[in-house]
Amino acid sequence: MRYILCLCYFFMTVPALPLHAQQLHPKKEYAATLVDLSRALLARQIKDPSDPNYGGIWCEHCRVWHTRASESVFPFTIAWSITSDPKYLDAAKNAADWLIRQQQPNGSWKETPEEWTGTTTDQLLMMMLSYERLSGRLNEKEQTTWRASMQHAAAYLYDVMDPEFASINYVATTTATLARAGQMFDNDAWLQKAATLAHRTISKMDPDGFLDGEGGRSHKNKMGVDLGYNMEMSLWGLGLYARLTHDTLVHNRVSRSLRNHLNFIYPDGSMDASWGIRSNKWTGYGGATSDGCQILFTLFADEDPRYAAASLRNLGFLRQCMYKDLIGFGPQHKEVFSTPPCIYPTFAKAKNLAMAYVYETKTTRPNVPLPCDSPGLKVFPTLDLVEVRTRNFMATITSYRYKDPAGTKGKYMYRPNGGAISHCWLKGLGFLQASSPTVYTRPEPMSFPEAPGVRSLTPRIEYTDTSGYFTNLYEYDSYLSTGSSPGKQYNISVTGQLKDKNFLTGGVGYGIDYLFTDDAYQKTITLTFHDASPDTLDIIEPFVRDNNMTVEKLDAHTLLLNYGKIRLRFSLLSGDAELIAGRDETHYWTPYPALKAFPVALRVHPPAIGSSVIIRYRITLLQ
Repeated sequence: MRYILCLCYFFMTVPALPLHAQQLHPKKEYAATLVDLSRALLARQIKDPSDPNYGGIWCEHCRVWHTRASESVFPFTIAWSITSDPKYLDAAKNAADWLIRQQQPNGSWKETPEEWTGTTTDQLLMMMLSYERLSGRLNEKEQTTWRASMQHAAAYLYDVMDPEFASINYVATTTATLARAGQMFDNDAWLQKAATLAHRTISKMDPDGFLDGEGGRSHKNKMGVDLGYNMEMSLWGLGLYARLTHDTLVHNRVSRSLRNHLNFIYPDGSMDASWGIRSNKWTGYGGATSDGCQILFTLFADEDPRYAAASLRNLGFLRQCMYKDLIGFGPQHKEVFSTPPCIYPTFAKAKNLAMAYVYETKTTRPNVPLPCDSPGLKVFPTLDLVEVRTRNFMATITSYRYKDPAGTKGKYMYRPNGGAISHCWLKGLGFLQASSPTVYTRPEPMSFPEAPGVRSLTPRIEYTDTSGYFTNLYEYDSYLSTGSSPGKQYNISVTGQLKDKNFLTGGVGYGIDYLFTDDAYQKTITLTFHDASPDTLDIIEPFVRDNNMTVEKLDAHTLLLNYGKIRLRFSLLSGDAELIAGRDETHYWTPYPALKAFPVALRVHPPAIGSSVIIRYRITLLQ
């Protein structure tokens, strides 16, 4: 039996960054991508002065005038600075004028089409950074209008912004925004509020430097870590605040935090935000609506040469996720969608690159290895998370224990968990396995495309009986331990209970023993049917589809996964299970990160209650 899976990739006109060059050219690379993205945004800006939305940027995907798209004022400003092309100067001025017309009476801007106003901090900061460079090109009336709008927005943020009002990334960004506003308008109260917010924000870092505060509200506070929002929003906001105000305490705390966050850049430059509480927006290069990591790495690049290398490696991965002239939702946007993406990733990453270009002080930096380039096992105790790297594989295994106060009514409890692999990379291929929400929902309809019938891409154990659907992905109390043995073998063990969406046990316990070597990874799954014995139980292993991928069933226990020059063997080594390839494969795709997968299942027929079964299988790279 042979399954032929063909995908036709869109090849970008912008080449990927050379990973092995001795010298990196960050300003040149930031400028190149920034101008490309600015050109795309300019093409969607209304240029007719008689149009009520003159200066606005239209999103064809959402059919909405996103007010946050006007943050493109700063990318346009820097694109003008780079190219001297007056069309970008006009675009910047027109974007700002449109934004000013959208300002609410209280000084805020709504994040259209939503009612949320916390993004006022992002829009104000981009206006101020632009004004510093454009004021000489504005007439007296325009200067007065800009300044009045910016002061009104700063006053609003001064009044409302704190962790009781917003998730922590908005608070962190506002530290930089109010600091710059305080300096620009000589307002000591705004400067003091920036300092108060900054010190309160760093107090929410856990002992490993991961910032809590992105989840649901418990009494008045929020907890929960998201790697993507930390790297692409919060930490750069705090870092910029520290630079503006010379706050060494905040600078040192962010610097220490960044050293741990660096571990989550994978060898191909992808950012591992697979496990965080907002991973439902994980694209592979970062988050769909968060800014980007280039500004964060740039602010600290003089402290550690690895930061520039990580920044440019991530930028190279981002360039592989383009859909025509816009940034897509992941590596296979064109294969997953027949429509262009929302413009959010494009303008968010453009503003990030504009800041990185401005704050980068050197034209060249050394290209040095990253932590992900060395074999080893990394444990993050405060996250119950493990990263393992061998010669050919890198994987993240997550048992992150955060529980949202809203439970399944919230949007943070469908992330991968229970000791699952949430991201698996293979040398020479890239994504081999990836995660997606256990159940796809649309908590923010404009940010989450329609995706009827999709199945999770996360490797998992599952069964359904008269009591409901049970899986390890709903286990938020699993126990994770690690070990290693000679010969670069790494062991990770997880135990827990299969649970339903309300986190109630169904009567089946499980254990997963991982063994990673240079050329293979193996799972030994122990299933204990202590109080339930469903008719069937499935172990699901989805593998990301690649161009011209083929799957061949060699015998009842073996599959060959052929990715062209790369071949993998999936082998059932022991245990009574039926190997099923490709069942319901049309449902195995996800908007974030935009990917398709081919499902491999091992079907188990459970014994009587009180018994256990052991299933062992291996994924081997064939040399």
